[in-house]
Amino acid sequence: MIKILSSTDKAFKTAMKKIAGRAGRSSGKVETTVRTILKAVERGGDAAISRYTKKFDRVSLKPQQFRVSPQQIKEAYYQIRKEEGDALRYAAQRGMVFHERQRAKTWMYQDNGATLGQMVVPMDAVGLYVPGGKAAYPSSVLMCAIPAKVAGVKRVVMCTPAPKGVVSPYLLVAADIAGVDEVYRIGGVQAVGAMAYGTKTIARVDAIVGPGNIFVATAKRLLYGTVALDMVAGPSELLVVADEQSNPVHVAADMLCEAEHDEEAQVWLVTVSERLARDVVRQLNEQVKRLKRGPIISKSLARHAAVLVVGNMGGAIGVSNEIAPEHLALSVERPFDYLEKIRHAGAIFLGRYTPPAVADYVAGPNHVLPTGGTARFFSPLSVDDYVKKSNLISYSKEELTRVKDHLARIANMEGLDAHAKSLESRFS
Repeated sequence: MIKILSSTDKAFKTAMKKIAGRAGRSSGKVETTVRTILKAVERGGDAAISRYTKKFDRVSLKPQQFRVSPQQIKEAYYQIRKEEGDALRYAAQRGMVFHERQRAKTWMYQDNGATLGQMVVPMDAVGLYVPGGKAAYPSSVLMCAIPAKVAGVKRVVMCTPAPKGVVSPYLLVAADIAGVDEVYRIGGVQAVGAMAYGTKTIARVDAIVGPGNIFVATAKRLLYGTVALDMVAGPSELLVVADEQSNPVHVAADMLCEAEHDEEAQVWLVTVSERLARDVVRQLNEQVKRLKRGPIISKSLARHAAVLVVGNMGGAIGVSNEIAPEHLALSVERPFDYLEKIRHAGAIFLGRYTPPAVADYVAGPNHVLPTGGTARFFSPLSVDDYVKKSNLISYSKEELTRVKDHLARIANMEGLDAHAKSLESRFS
């Protein structure tokens, strides 16, 4: 049973503290396991990958079997319906249009005798981790690969678990549509380690992006600095802010669609209407009975769901900012009126006809988003995650002459006389 809490209840602050502080670190046991696997992959390469793939995925693979062949990818098209391929191509095209707008260019400007600027260069190689255990997520393939290709990355690598040694045809078709260059049927920590360190079979990459379970997330966190990362993502989240006119059927359906990801998914409702709160809870209990992943959803709701009633919309937006959700749905009249007041959210769905699913699949903006309250300081996956920037500085002799006294004084303040002498050598 989902409890309804009012802002006047004593338990409200406790519930808010729990939700806002939901980002937990991995347990010591998980981290120890992950460190062991990463060390084994760093030292043992392909042999370690084979060993752990057999241990965890129950699949025996030789190194030459890691990579999915071009022929196998071609055959995947015959394993899905034409209309399914069309849907993936449509989603890819929408994603391409959106991410093209994010493309940054090298820029320079003149400041007296100095030329200053920034050079934008794509990474050489990036790795995509795509979950493939409980469900197949071709949309995640598109979301991770398309901005890489828009950025100009030459080598895009994808790793995904392969139950029984077979990769879902939906993932393979999505990878082909998005322009992925190499696909490997390995998952888990060993896949992340392979992409980070490199092996005889899998060359290393510069960055690793994409969601995964707690073991994958922990591996990414431990490898920060060895490779670049997008973010360390946790369970999926949705916060719905609803007013008195919201349709409880729609609100409940949106919450359920996010809760079906897994048992740890987290969904919340904040509303100014006690009546709507009760109606939504009723709808949640009724609708979940008709869903294929009902048992998973029920566990998610029992563990993490919360329905919060506040006095006004200002209070609702305040709760949202404190939670900093991955997904924020504004199911209210005139949603754009509240946009400037929202400080922290991975993605914002404005209006009553913007269900989470449209953003997940076909809208175009990226659905790889910060979770666990990290929307306070992280952004969605974008083209920026696949490029690096170098500062450009060029001074003429005349301009260096003009600034040399300031330069020398700061060098001397810091006690770094070699800095000053490097300058003076130009004029001696």
